[in-house]
Amino acid sequence: MTAAPVPAPAPGAPPTRAERIGDAALDLLVERGMRGLTHRAVDERAGLPQGSTSNHARTRQALLETAVRRQVEREAAVLAPDELPGPGAGPEVLVDALARALHRYLTDHRSLLVSRYELALEATRRPELRSFFDAAGAVFHGPVTAMMRAAGSPAPERHALSLIAWCEGLMFSCAAGSFHSAVPDRAELRTGFQELLRGMLGGA
Repeated sequence: MTAAPVPAPAPGAPPTRAERIGDAALDLLVERGMRGLTHRAVDERAGLPQGSTSNHARTRQALLETAVRRQVEREAAVLAPDELPGPGAGPEVLVDALARALHRYLTDHRSLLVSRYELALEATRRPELRSFFDAAGAVFHGPVTAMMRAAGSPAPERHALSLIAWCEGLMFSCAAGSFHSAVPDRAELRTGFQELLRGMLGGA
């Protein structure tokens, strides 16, 4: 089955050239895999004059970094870590927010997960991309750790790792694994988060 293109940016200001190049790169990763990601193909997909992508990202590494940067920007818009509830919101509000964000990703932006895994696998073969990929993705770690600390976790960093790993596993299973045709609904995700947080926090 051919995955749908990565969803277009939300309405608003027109995308910059860098964003157009990044979006086109993600589309190509979804449709053709890593072998289909070339400077020329990005120019064609983005509707830019030939050579535009090379001027912006001259090397293969630079093009991959452009794709990773745009991936993180798009994921931040979907998962919206800045929308997580404040310290006094309570566990039920937290569970609702987490279930809503994850359900939005799994149902409306599944192709964005495909580009994520293409880039993650390539990073295992390119040490220079690995460090860039890890640094870019770390923007999500801080908010989740702070959230767990505010929720009363006795080990917020370890619990943040467990929460992120649980979400990552679920996303892979629903995007490319054995549960790709059975995405859980919000109620099921909510129950999963309740069970996970209850085990961490003892009563969430």
